[in-house]
Amino acid sequence: MATTRIGLDQLPAAARAAVEQRTGPLLTVTESAHGFNSEVAARVTSATGTWHVKGLRTDHPRAWTQRREAALAPFLTGLAPALRWRVETAGWDLLGFEALDGCHADYSPGSPDLPAVAALLRRLGTTPRPDIELRRAEQRLEQYATTPDDLHFFAGDRLLHTDLNNTNVLVNDRAPQADRARIVDWAWATRGAAWLDAGYWIIWLIAFGHTSPSAEHWASEIPAWRVAPAEGITAFASANHTLWNEISAADPNPWTRRLAKAASVWREHRRSG
Repeated sequence: MATTRIGLDQLPAAARAAVEQRTGPLLTVTESAHGFNSEVAARVTSATGTWHVKGLRTDHPRAWTQRREAALAPFLTGLAPALRWRVETAGWDLLGFEALDGCHADYSPGSPDLPAVAALLRRLGTTPRPDIELRRAEQRLEQYATTPDDLHFFAGDRLLHTDLNNTNVLVNDRAPQADRARIVDWAWATRGAAWLDAGYWIIWLIAFGHTSPSAEHWASEIPAWRVAPAEGITAFASANHTLWNEISAADPNPWTRRLAKAASVWREHRRSG
């Protein structure tokens, strides 16, 4: 479920003052319309720079997502925006990230962004998992798996993002081809099998108009996917079908229904062989 968004000017005066101690007096504040996890999300500029600020109240039920992002940030060089500062005051936890140039990734068939996203996932696949407590993929999918025996397919020791929403991927056309994409919002970072992020990407690709074979073709650009067990992929597709049906039933709107439909299409493709 989405978190209610507030403007930066609605923060307690002490919290805003603490932000400006890091940035200098703010000249512009552009609130973000994207994302579901933060109460505050804005691009801010001052005479000294530009940052993306995101935050939650320290007593918010998802406050742990802020702590996780802050803990992970030092290990995500080349994958995600750098964390420049953190403010914890007046009941708020606020993170100031490097403001990235670029646009949200276009996942449509034929999009020039697809190779850049595949390159990003390849880089992620070679990134060592930091020694940070992360929920395990088999735990997250436990209630959605068709049988308990399926869960071992999802277990592993790799760092996963797991939320391949295209608005979480920024592509800079002016950067070198192999380094054009960055991924934001690591709230749902997970420990699991190396091929799972490619599987999560497949569902989003289908939601953007790809056929299941086309989406799996792009997933095969990631080495871990090419050696993933076929039975495990099918189990993962089935688990995500159940997961997205639950999400769309609890929060019915165009995008959740679109993802539920995509997960259903992929599951049927895997079941049909």
